Amino acid sequence: MFNELWCNEMRTTKTVFAGLFVAMGVLLPVAFHMVGASGRVFLPMHIPVFMAGLLLGPTYGLIVGAIVPVVSGLTTGMPPLFPIMPMMTMELAVYGLTAGVIHKQLGRGMLVSLLGAMICGRITDIIVLMLFGELLQIQAEPVAYVLAGVSSGLAGIVLQLLFIPFIVKRLQQAFLDHDLLR
Repeated sequence: MFNELWCNEMRTTKTVFAGLFVAMGVLLPVAFHMVGASGRVFLPMHIPVFMAGLLLGPTYGLIVGAIVPVVSGLTTGMPPLFPIMPMMTMELAVYGLTAGVIHKQLGRGMLVSLLGAMICGRITDIIVLMLFGELLQIQAEPVAYVLAGVSSGLAGIVLQLLFIPFIVKRLQQAFLDHDLLR
C-alpha cells in the first residue's frame, strides 16, 4: 500500500515538473527573442527538454520534447507550424528520450548523455528529411541541412554543455534534499 502511494506521489511530482519544463520550453525562446538573441543560435527550446530527460527520465523527456514545439508553435508561432514544427517535434522528443535513457537507465554522466542525445536528435533530423523532406517542402540535402543547423547553433550547443549539467546537478540536490525526485 505504501509503495503504491509513493509511486503515485512520484508520478504526480514528475508530471508537475514536466509541466514546468513545457512552460519553460515555450517561455525561454520568447525571452531570448525579446532581448534580440536568435533561437537558431542559442537553441533555448532545447534546454528544458534536455533537463526533463536528465531529471525525470526517458518517458517524461520524450513527452516534454514532443509537446514543447507544438505548444510553442501554436501559441507563439515559434517554430513555424510548417515546415519546421513537425521536424522539431521529432528532434526534441528524441533529445528528451535519449538524454533520459543514457543518463537514468545506462547510468552515464550528464555530458555523455547530452552529447549522445544531441547526436541522436540530429540523426533523427536527417532521417525525417530523407523520408519526409518532400512532404515538408524542404528542398535540401539532409546531411548538409543538419550540419548547417549545427553550425549556426554552435553557441547554443556550447552553452548547453556548460550550463545544463550545472543546473541539473543543483536541481537534483535541491529535490533530493526534499525527497521530491528519486
